[in-house]
Amino acid sequence: MKAATVPSHTRKTLRGFLNHKRDLLMIASSTIILLIAVSLPVSLPKMILYLASYAIIGYRVIWVSLKNIIHGDLFDENFLMTVATVGAIALGDYPEAIAVMLFYQIGDLFEAIAVQQSKQSISSLLKLKATTATLLTNTGERTVKPETVIPGQMIRVKPGEKIALDGELVRGTTSLDTSALTGESLPRDVQGGETVLSGAINLTGVIDVRVTKPYEESTISKILDLVQNATQKKTTTEKFITRFAKIYTPIVVGLAVLLAIFPPLLQVGSWATWINRALVFLVISCPCALVISVPLSFFGGIGAASRHGILVKGSNFLEVLTHVNTIAFDKTGTLTQGKFAVSEIKPIKPTTCDRLLGIAAAAEQHSNHPIALSILAAYKGDLSQFNIHDIKETAGHGISATIDDHAVVVGNAKAMTKAQITMPADKTSTTTVYVAVDHQFIGSIKVADQPKLDAADAIASLKHQGVDNTVLLTGDNQGVAEQIGQQLSLDHVISELLPAQKVTEIEKLNQAAHATNHQVGFVGDGINDTPVLARADVGIAMGGLGADAAIEAADIVIMDDKPSKVATIIQIAKATKRIVWENITFALTIKIIFLLLGALGLIGMWEAVFADVGVTLIAILNALRLQRD
Repeated sequence: MKAATVPSHTRKTLRGFLNHKRDLLMIASSTIILLIAVSLPVSLPKMILYLASYAIIGYRVIWVSLKNIIHGDLFDENFLMTVATVGAIALGDYPEAIAVMLFYQIGDLFEAIAVQQSKQSISSLLKLKATTATLLTNTGERTVKPETVIPGQMIRVKPGEKIALDGELVRGTTSLDTSALTGESLPRDVQGGETVLSGAINLTGVIDVRVTKPYEESTISKILDLVQNATQKKTTTEKFITRFAKIYTPIVVGLAVLLAIFPPLLQVGSWATWINRALVFLVISCPCALVISVPLSFFGGIGAASRHGILVKGSNFLEVLTHVNTIAFDKTGTLTQGKFAVSEIKPIKPTTCDRLLGIAAAAEQHSNHPIALSILAAYKGDLSQFNIHDIKETAGHGISATIDDHAVVVGNAKAMTKAQITMPADKTSTTTVYVAVDHQFIGSIKVADQPKLDAADAIASLKHQGVDNTVLLTGDNQGVAEQIGQQLSLDHVISELLPAQKVTEIEKLNQAAHATNHQVGFVGDGINDTPVLARADVGIAMGGLGADAAIEAADIVIMDDKPSKVATIIQIAKATKRIVWENITFALTIKIIFLLLGALGLIGMWEAVFADVGVTLIAILNALRLQRD
């Protein structure tokens, strides 16, 4: 019988607990001592064990509270926790005081684990980046870390490898996949003297590059700093709770003091009775449910996003997403695959489609160019039927060869012009491969960048999530852009834009959305998208092959490049905000009711512990719903 498997997120949570062994040891030891003390009869050892348990679990909170008092920050949750638990001990309610601290520390532990898991998911993104470079030395090739290469040194980049550092191409010619950098799906042909950028993928030939910039100037090194500061960006709700706690805490402390002093002065009951009620009031008033569950909910949202392959650099961006009603997209690499596929075959009679595609595939079969690979993928026949020799590939033009004793040219319009081949006028905007045999044009093959498999569902899901306006902002020509827009049911298409013009368009969208108290998101992946990602209310970058600059500028990174994840993160953001306000409403309602009951003497310390610790635990459990897939 097959053993039951443990879900991945459960394993991650367990590892998260193991990474906080000191906190676990503190909680466990305090709990064990508490249980031993509870089992003992009333005695001095029982009291000593109680105090030891309290000291173990509470010393950190008390120490932070004392340090904050020294620095003038008197009224915070640490201060209130300290006063409330010391008050409970003064009443002789040792188990209640220890339980309050225990639950507070458990909530703090869950919060730390949620943040840690989010950071681990962010760090996994960095593993997708180039980590080595092939350095050319007097003794040959040597594999080194990119950080150790200095400007002026030479590196070698082989087909399929990612260029590790910016530089100048010195030897060799090749085609580069720069879609992660420029947003252009068409591979770029480069030769000696041209600049190549780190992050581009070498597709065809071996090239030697003279490094012009140190690795430290790459944005990869900057991402780590962003990771460390991700949790410092607070939402307006979190800021509100912090401000609320700073106002609320001195007020309830003042009310507790008044409750302890004024009734006895007015001879309404004894001092002991009202001091007891005041301390119960103080225990109830602790805003733990708010100060723990609200950030924990947002961290839970960040953790849930990371499990779906989405990096959120700050909880404030989750809150912004709940107000987004307009999302603009880049095209290449964002909504489309950034890879070519044959979209149309147009033979000139009597040539058939299969014959045209077969001749082109035979000529291209030894090429690593993406267009060639798309033609080879489309042809299902047997290439061995073609007798081919005298193959010559010209970068930026195409291929000439002799096939079955016929002179064949396969390439772009430049190749046809160079071979003095006449062909029909073609005003298409789609990338086209032309084929000629014995100086006679026999047809064309159109290849196009296809939409990602989940792109159409992504747009439909966004509309279901309440995004009323989906916009395509692209530098591609109008024909290609309009075709993609129709395929994916986008609301608006704006094409032939330069990067600066994209910024202008996003600012127009911002202005329109802000007029109705909504926000704008932008989804992109290339260096040319960086200023737009920065200008949008929330920038979302494709991180799998996305440009480092885009990843740095973005607020959210989709690590597997699936546009459908945009709807997923909006759904997570809305669920997070819903849980936050459920906790706020529930906590404040229970607090107000129990504060009134405590002031009237209708409840005692155990009820006070429920109003504090019980409500906090319920709020934490509610927040942890976000940890489920």
